[in-house]
Amino acid sequence: MLVDDITIRVSAGHGGKGAVAFNKNLMSLGPAGGSGGNGASIYGQGVSDLAALRQFRFSKDVKAKSGKDGRGQFVDGRRGEELILKLPVGTVIHFPHGLKEINKVGEVILLARGGKGGRGNFHFRSSINTSPKEFEFGTPGEKFEIRLELKLIADIGFVGLPNVGKSSLLNVLTRSQARVANYPFTTLEPNLGVYEDLILADIPGLIEGASEGKGLGTKFLRHVERTNVLFHFIAADSFDHLKDYETIRKELGTYNEELLHKPEYIFISRADTVMESQLEGIMKKFAKLDRPVQAITILEDKSVERVRVVLNDLNKAKHAV
Repeated sequence: MLVDDITIRVSAGHGGKGAVAFNKNLMSLGPAGGSGGNGASIYGQGVSDLAALRQFRFSKDVKAKSGKDGRGQFVDGRRGEELILKLPVGTVIHFPHGLKEINKVGEVILLARGGKGGRGNFHFRSSINTSPKEFEFGTPGEKFEIRLELKLIADIGFVGLPNVGKSSLLNVLTRSQARVANYPFTTLEPNLGVYEDLILADIPGLIEGASEGKGLGTKFLRHVERTNVLFHFIAADSFDHLKDYETIRKELGTYNEELLHKPEYIFISRADTVMESQLEGIMKKFAKLDRPVQAITILEDKSVERVRVVLNDLNKAKHAV
């Protein structure tokens, strides 16, 4: 199960306490209390593993180590070891004070800052106070809840009603092993595949009312936001092809109107399930929309090759930017 929206509590380490101590060496005088170590901070680092948020499914409290207290003879406390959380690329981090995003592999973002270690009495010495007993407690580390929301970053998003052949085509075009079956909602989490330098995302089947929470609800609509181009699939054996198309467009627009302005290619999938004359009639309906339209079936190599031509053109355009 893909975990793509979860709230965790992060607690950075506290700073250690400064020490009050005096020099024990013979013929040496003066304060010798070391400072406390800094508490560990918590960072998020981008990784390509989409399932990385699963680590928080049963463990939602993340705590970093505190710094050690200072000791005598100028020995400072050891600082806490920084804690790095692996987060999928595309994660939006909702802080109490704002948002941050991880957009590439290896990118590091501070999640919670560790406390500063307190000074020992050695740092309070002066010409008029040669034997200070002052010291500082360490400051506390930051502690709050953050929401981690994954929004897939993909070049092309496959959208359409359930059971229109999106996953099957993804498997043919890439080395993806998306589950396929002849019933609605086979795909219960996004599937990714790579074609040349393009990332393809199969967005689970949407239904009418998805933007209001019906079916799989808005759980996967968020993933469409980060795609650059939409491949919209309409099943050739549908009872009302234009209605299917308009249903998905309505849900996309209700969720985020900007989705309607993304470049879109329409594919009449499962073209092998209808007669040639019927297919021609379907194509005429969609020709009026002034968008690229193709009829395809994964059972014919020539048909799949036409999809590859579109992908090759998009790949060239990507590198031309």
